[in-house]
Order: sequence, then structure tokens, then C-alpha cells
Amino acid sequence: MSVTLHPRSEWGVYVVIGKDKAMAPPQPSENPSWNPEAGVFIHYRGGGNEVLPTEEDCKKDIASVFNEHNNSEFEYDIAYNFLICPHGNIYIGRGYERGEANYGDGEAPEQKYGRNANFYSICGLLRDNIASEAMVRSFRQLIDHLRREAPRRITKGYILPHKYKYDTLCPGSLTMYAQPGSSIDPAAPWTGTADIQIYAAQQWCNSTYTNAAAYERCPEFGKTGWSTVLSMTQGLQWELGISPTVRNFGPGTFNAVKARGKVPSAETNSNLIHLYNGTMWSKGYFASTDQGSWNHDAQVSLTQLYGDTGLDFDSMVVSMWPHVCRALFRMDQFKQIPQGNAITRKVQQWLNRRYVASIGIPAMILVPCDGWYSRDVAQGFMMALQYELGIALSSINGNFGPTTQSLLKSKGTRPLSSDLRYIFRSACFFNSPIPDGAGHLAYSPSDMDTDTETSTHVAWIKAFQRFSQLPVTGTNEYATWAQLLVSTGDADRPATGCDCITQITASRGAQLKDAGYKIVGRYLDEDVDPSDPRYLGKALKPGEPQAILDAGLRFFPIFQYSGRSLSSFTYDTGSFHGGKAHDKAVSYRVPAGTCIYFAVDYDALDEDIDSNIKPYFQGVFDSLRAKGERYVYGVYGSRNVCTRISQEQGATWSFVSGMSWGFSGNLGFTLPENWAFNQIKEFSFGGSGGFGLDNDVWRADGDPGVQRLEG
Repeated sequence: MSVTLHPRSEWGVYVVIGKDKAMAPPQPSENPSWNPEAGVFIHYRGGGNEVLPTEEDCKKDIASVFNEHNNSEFEYDIAYNFLICPHGNIYIGRGYERGEANYGDGEAPEQKYGRNANFYSICGLLRDNIASEAMVRSFRQLIDHLRREAPRRITKGYILPHKYKYDTLCPGSLTMYAQPGSSIDPAAPWTGTADIQIYAAQQWCNSTYTNAAAYERCPEFGKTGWSTVLSMTQGLQWELGISPTVRNFGPGTFNAVKARGKVPSAETNSNLIHLYNGTMWSKGYFASTDQGSWNHDAQVSLTQLYGDTGLDFDSMVVSMWPHVCRALFRMDQFKQIPQGNAITRKVQQWLNRRYVASIGIPAMILVPCDGWYSRDVAQGFMMALQYELGIALSSINGNFGPTTQSLLKSKGTRPLSSDLRYIFRSACFFNSPIPDGAGHLAYSPSDMDTDTETSTHVAWIKAFQRFSQLPVTGTNEYATWAQLLVSTGDADRPATGCDCITQITASRGAQLKDAGYKIVGRYLDEDVDPSDPRYLGKALKPGEPQAILDAGLRFFPIFQYSGRSLSSFTYDTGSFHGGKAHDKAVSYRVPAGTCIYFAVDYDALDEDIDSNIKPYFQGVFDSLRAKGERYVYGVYGSRNVCTRISQEQGATWSFVSGMSWGFSGNLGFTLPENWAFNQIKEFSFGGSGGFGLDNDVWRADGDPGVQRLEG
């Protein structure tokens, strides 16, 4: 990060007459023994609500700091090393020369560093108000500069508030940034400015429930997240008499809220009101700034929240309060997010209104209404389907199990009507758009609200069936239903591809060929020694590739060393795996141009993909390129992993772990455009004396696999 440091001369001209003005502009004297390796202490000006509207006001304010500090206590100089104004400009105080401002006898965590001797001090020019984004970004840039470029660099990385082990209010609202991992920490992702109301709620929750049984503190950094709402959930449980507290809003908490029977406007427990305001702020609604009281602003926002969930506030405020309360203590969003869709949000609100409020499915919670078809929405959607299929309320669970499958099959291909038709066509919309020829075909929202089998509806169904490699009928038969709802689709559908960890001998190859298989996936290597109890013997054996081809089959190569946790994925690991896969493929005479699939064999979240999975595949790519680009790479994983690695890292083909239908990366995500294999079922092939096999739907115009060996 580049940083501009404004010289002392810019504020020195404003030092008042009567002081030694000559001392302000020059650099201060150096203290050779000062070593600010530990990190930074964060300060603020404090006292009142004064604002600095212009840059000249900021310079005058720094000059007034100098005038205050120009005495023997501070060695006749300004005490701070650097000062940052609300407009984002960084001014040199003492600079890199010495440290004086970090009063107190406390020590940095787990270290024995003097506050003044081993820390830079940085002061934000604000009083009891909130830091601007420009100021926060400049703190981040300056800390990065001090860590990487300064003559006296920070090597320990501590970021501490002046109040750390010292009785002071300093640095005021900057306290929520004065910690590693916040937005001012250049080692952490930029997450924007923090919210003072969320920060206040976090502080209050930790101080109030520190002695509650099993309570876990939430971070105090002014950002919402599961850690915050779960700590608040524990506070709610404590107030409702539940002990020990747990980090889950389960049936016990729900029933306790229901038994209390008080909506926030009627609540008499100020701690409960504090929690309700805190969760409202955390969910992005403007609540009471005096969080211990419930005011008009909070009531207006609660009314809006009911509407956002699809519920009518006037008629449902009391009856639906336990459901809304549970929604408050979760991270579900009910305002439409930027990437959300208004039609999807309409369906989400309909699900809540019909199946939670009106019908009252016991297992169903309010689904998010953010316009995004997510895992939680998919589960609520499945429960709605189960109800419309006639499953008893007490048996509805959101699983695509045998009963649900059987009832769907019984519907045949007859045209659907009413709510069941709306569910089917909503599922079409959620899976839209899909590749169709040279472009993409979107499902028409107008087809969702009619029972008519319109030409646009039938055309979309046919395109979806073609893309999913289903029989192209244009009707709502079971296989299409299943493909719309879960990543496995119809797990019993015919499949011409498979993969396994077992050596394919001539006899096994003949069995697979006779069973209708055309291609088999096999592993290039195994990272466990044969003497290890974990050894599976899954790697290709000498002569096996030719045996597969001689049986009239093709094969596609897979590479996996572990790959079942986040720690398996780094750039260096990817680079090593790419090189190893190349060498193994060459040794088996795999022809140039073949796609090798690298496995992400766990439910990787978006943050995992950003932090580790993408760098891993960059390492794979760089290694294959360094080896001469003989092979291309593909990705094995959930729909979301496959889509993102293909779009953002250039994977040629996707091998989808569809049978892991419960993965969050499969629920609410469509098949990647470049899917070549969809793994849908694991079973024992050949009866009791057979071997484990995964069925893979092989896309007709997808990866051709290996048809011959070189040399």
C-alpha cells in the first residue's frame, strides 16, 4: 500500500505565538534505543463532539496538540508519532524517532514490551464521534507502511487501544478498530467501517453475561456475525431462565420466548430490551440508541422487519413473535441484498406467510428474504413441497427422503396446479438461467403465476433437461423434479460414468462394460505409504490404464492428497500437487491435453474458496504451466466450488460431487456450466463380492477422457 506522510511543516506554521515555533517544523531528536517492533497503540483527541470540517482546521488541531505537549513531560515535542485527520491525511508527529504517548504500565499480550519503548503511537483527530472511512483506511495504510517500509519496522504486529491495561477512555470509538483482524489491520481483509451501535451491544453483552453459565464472549469490533448473535442468544437464554446457556436458538429457547408472551413494546425486562435492540442493529435495522429502552424508532423498524419477512405486523405481531425473535438471533437477512432477486424474494416471503404463519409447519423456521436462493431457503422450500405432497405436519423434515421421492414419482407427468405448480415453477426460476446453445435461457417470472403450459415454460424445461442430460420431454416427471431440487437429482438414473478407488483389472473392466459404463475415474497417486493403516491402494497400478482401454472403456485421471479440510489447500500445496500430478500422468503415458481433476473433498464455504482454494488452484496452474502446459486441470467439488474455480481460476472441466447433497455448496447452487461429470450415487458394484463404485453422469459433449496412451 502506498502512503503519503505530510511533513511537520504543514501544521507547524499554526503553532501559537509564545511557544517555540522553531521546534515544530524540524524533525525531533532521535532516540537510538527506541525500537517500536511490537506494534501500534491507537489514540484519539477525546472530549466533546467537535468536528474538523477543513484541512486547515485539522492542521490547527495538530498544532494545538503540540502546544499542549510542549513541556518536559513529553520532551518538549508532540507525543504522537503520527496523526490522522478525518479526511484521511496522515501527518508526521515524532515520526520514526521516539515514542512517548503510550502512558501506563501494562504490557502487550503474552509479551514483555514497554508501552513507550516498543510501540508507535497513532492519534486519530476525532473527539467523541465516529471515524470516517477515509480515516480508517489511512490507519490501515499507515500500519502497513510501518510493518513493511518504515526505517524502524514493526515485526510483532500488535494493534492495541491506549486503554489497554490503563484507565482511560482513549481511543473512544476507535477502540473497536484497535485490535488485530479489524479493518485497520492490513493483514486482514478490508471489511469496511464498523458500527458503533453493534460495538456497544457487543460490549454490553460481554460485560453483562460474563458470569452466565457456559457464556462465550463475542468479539468487540463493531461488526455483526454469528459469534455476536450466538453470544446474544446465550444472554437471551440466561434472562429466560435457561442454564447452562448454549450457542443455539433451539426449541427450548423458542418455547421459552413463547411462554413469556411479551413482544418488545410490552417487555419490562430492560436486559431483554437491550438484547432486542442489539440484534436489530446487528441485522441492519435502526433501533434505539439507548439500547436499554424500546422507543419509536425500534418499533418502526420491528414493523418493517415483520413486513420484510412476508408477515403482517398488525395481525401477527404477537402470534409470530417467537418466530421473528428467532430470526433476530440468527444471521439470516430479510432485506434484499445487492445480488438478490426481487422474484426470489417474493417466493421467500410467500413461504413464510403460507407455511410458517398460516399452516404452521413445526420444523420450519422463517426463511431468509434476501432474494438469494440459499441453503436455508432450499430446506424451507423442501418442507413446503412435503406439505403439498400430503406428508403429515409432524413428519415434515426438509429431507429429500424415500417418502418424498415416492410421492413425487406418483405425480407422474400430469400438469400441476395451484401451490404445487407454484413450487415447481419457482424451482425452475431458482435454477435459471441455464446455458442453451450459444446463450442462456432465463425462466419467465410470468409463467410462475399461471397453470397454463405456456410455450416459454415448456421451452425452458426442455433446455434444462438437455443441459442436465435428462430425457427431453418438456414435462414435470420425477427426474426433472429431482434435478431441480437436489444436487444428486434422481440418484437411480442411468449413468455411463463411474469412479472408484479399486484397481480395474481386465475382468472388472469387462463387468463395467457389460453394465453399460463407458468411462471410469481413477486416481493418479496416493499420499499414504502401503505400510500405513490408512493406505487404500487407490492409485493406478502399472498396466491398469491399458487394461481399462482394452476393456473398451475410457478413463479420466483424478488427483487427491487428502483435500478434506481447509488446511489441505495453500498455493504451495497446489504447486506441489500440480507437479506431482503431471509427473504421474506422464509416467502412465496419459496423452497431452488430458484434463486432470484436483479434489476439494469437503464443504468449502465462500470464505474458504477466497482464502485457500483459489490460491491452491493458482498453484496447480502455475506448476502445470512450468511443466510445459502438457495437461489442463479440472476441479472436483461442490457446485459452488466448481463454478467459482472454473469462472475465477480457469478450470477447464468440473467434476461435481452431487451425491453430497447436504453440502452448503450444493444447496441453492446450479450445475456449473462446464460440468463434465456429476457424481450421484455410491454403492457396491457386483454384489457381496464386488467393489465400491460411484455412479457419475457423464455429459455427452463434455470431457472426452483418455481414449489412448502415448508411446
